[in-house]
Amino acid sequence: MDRTITITWILLVVLTIITSLFSGMNGINVSIFVIVLAGFKFLGVAFQFMELKKAHLFWKIIIFAYLILFVSIILIIL
Repeated sequence: MDRTITITWILLVVLTIITSLFSGMNGINVSIFVIVLAGFKFLGVAFQFMELKKAHLFWKIIIFAYLILFVSIILIIL
């Protein structure tokens, strides 16, 4: 495997473990923290494993816009 793929995979695993540790806690700050970590994991998967880093700028903007819209809606609901 490529070195960057391995590093991204390890980072995703670490972020998942951190999320699982915080998921049992209550509070709005914990919810915001978990949503932000989910956003970082989304970007990691999109850019590394879906190879979005090689895509046209339009698709990169669409992915960032989707993420911002999704996180904003979730935070408004909270």
